[in-house]
Amino acid sequence: MKKIFLALFLLLPMMQVQAAVDPNFYIFLCFGQSNMEGAAKPEAQDLKSPGPRFLLMPAVDDAGRGRKLGEWCEAVPPLCRPGTGLTPADWFGRTLVASLPQNIKVGVIHVAVGGIKIEGFIRDKVADYVKNEAPGWMKGILEAYDNNPYERLVTLAKKAQQDGVIKGILMHQGESNTGDPEWAKKVQQVYDALCSDLKLKPEEVNLYAGNIVQAGGQGVCIGCKKQIDELPKTLHTAQVISSDDCTNGPDRLHFDAAGYRELGCRYGEAVARHLGFEPKRPYMEIAKPIEVPADAFIAETTVPGNDFPKVDKEGRAYFRIQAPQAHKVIVDICNKKYDMQPDGKGGFMAVTDPLVVGFHYYFMEVDGIRFVDPSTETFFGCCRESGGIEIPEGSEGDYYRPQADVPAGQVRSIYYFAKSTGEWRHAMVYTPAEYERGKKKYPVLYLQHGMGEDETGWSRQGHMQHIMDNLIASGEAVPMIVVMESGDVKAPFRGGDRGEYGSSFYKVMIGDLIPYIDSHFRTLSDREHRAMAGLSWGGHQTFDLVMNNMDKFAWMGGFSGAIFGLDVNKTYDGAFSRSDEFNRRIHYLFLSCGSEENFGTEKLVGDLRGAGIKVDYYVSPGTHHEWLTWRRSLKEFVPKLFRK
Repeated sequence: MKKIFLALFLLLPMMQVQAAVDPNFYIFLCFGQSNMEGAAKPEAQDLKSPGPRFLLMPAVDDAGRGRKLGEWCEAVPPLCRPGTGLTPADWFGRTLVASLPQNIKVGVIHVAVGGIKIEGFIRDKVADYVKNEAPGWMKGILEAYDNNPYERLVTLAKKAQQDGVIKGILMHQGESNTGDPEWAKKVQQVYDALCSDLKLKPEEVNLYAGNIVQAGGQGVCIGCKKQIDELPKTLHTAQVISSDDCTNGPDRLHFDAAGYRELGCRYGEAVARHLGFEPKRPYMEIAKPIEVPADAFIAETTVPGNDFPKVDKEGRAYFRIQAPQAHKVIVDICNKKYDMQPDGKGGFMAVTDPLVVGFHYYFMEVDGIRFVDPSTETFFGCCRESGGIEIPEGSEGDYYRPQADVPAGQVRSIYYFAKSTGEWRHAMVYTPAEYERGKKKYPVLYLQHGMGEDETGWSRQGHMQHIMDNLIASGEAVPMIVVMESGDVKAPFRGGDRGEYGSSFYKVMIGDLIPYIDSHFRTLSDREHRAMAGLSWGGHQTFDLVMNNMDKFAWMGGFSGAIFGLDVNKTYDGAFSRSDEFNRRIHYLFLSCGSEENFGTEKLVGDLRGAGIKVDYYVSPGTHHEWLTWRRSLKEFVPKLFRK
């Protein structure tokens, strides 16, 4: 039925008054296998229409793009079929448009089948090939051409001859016939049949045969190169288009987008010369390769065995990811998105502006899908597993780094059952280096992270264990146990009373966690030896828990604490208005923030001091709402604990 329709389709122009053939409409037939079909995803510059001087006569319908079989349209990829990619024909046409006079249009008819042998285009052998040789996965593609790609090419070419003049034939085929000594003769059969069926003069219509992926001599079908190079010995009107130095994808079988552009331009240049015109390359966006300076080093947060991410001495971060099928790749860090640049080998790279020192979360996006860079360690932050990178300080950051001569404590992962909620819960517990020796009991600091982070944040992003080890070893802090729990603030706030966010943790803290720690570790279990502090929303939780349980805590701290709307005369039953009582019961209150954040801490300190509350205030110079602020805050806070 399809063949009857196609025959009628061909007859329609003959039954109408025909317009004169335009001698300035140059038509080219394109056929072959997967590298003519197009295996690279078009990039932004490929999807910009070259305008009405470069046209495509589709060989199949493409409803999604409004294309109909046999009706000219602007030649924007995919030229072959829906779901195919960038082909040499794309930039072949653009090169001709740039090289030929303005009054000349270029049209292509494009029929290609990935993996097909040359027999699939030999007029007298197509039927046998489709029936007996074509693999099963190819059947659906062949059906798109009514199981005869040669006939589809000829049928459309005859229709196109009503509009313009066929000036050449482009082929990229041979991989599936690697090692076939008769391949060149078979190509000649296809060429001769096309010339015969379309009444073409061989001396006027060359065959342009593109060579295969070389991949520096490691191409999968490199053995086919010689037989393509020697094609003109058999077919004298054939011209081989070099693929030397054309870049390829990781499969070493198909070109990448840059390789298709280069090969397509070479096809176009060869045709332009044959037609008597000086070749001109169309404008092509070629990004300057990102150069990684020799002083750049692998970030400490990079998964061992990877070469990226890296950081240079100016604090710029360099990222790389392999994504050969990706169209657009982005790295999102420090509130800025950077477009990653394709390297022509299936990889993408980006370099950032100089970043401030400290720890930064970051994400990547491939074609709109957000994910964690597989080359970095993961950190729980932003309410999910996240990528992270450390931009190192100089020696001033040694306080949060392990030191060779400092005994190291341990960070233990524990699970405990919370009767108050009927669930197993997880916490991290730091014990000082000396804990393993003797039977001494220790005071306890309960240390909370912020909204969207978890109980591992302080030991992984905050390096609290190294801060504690160094302070204890220097005698600046008394040895203590530090307990870190999720606090029920890992998931984002989902509406309602914001003040209640994470409040489900309060009964767990008082009724389950503290009793568990006191019964499973050697603790000094009275209020005089128990402290609590937290960063951001953990600071909010600290105020709620300590102020409502002053029989359990005597020391408290808030680092960039989310303590909003506090009324010293009313909040917590007006406890701050009774300054003498508060100052007697709470031995030390510490508040801090970064100099570059605006979390209201300075006003809170002023209000508390105005009410007579003793509060120590620290501002971290040059930092925002970030882990470097909180590392510094912990360093300032801990030495004041548990001292009379």
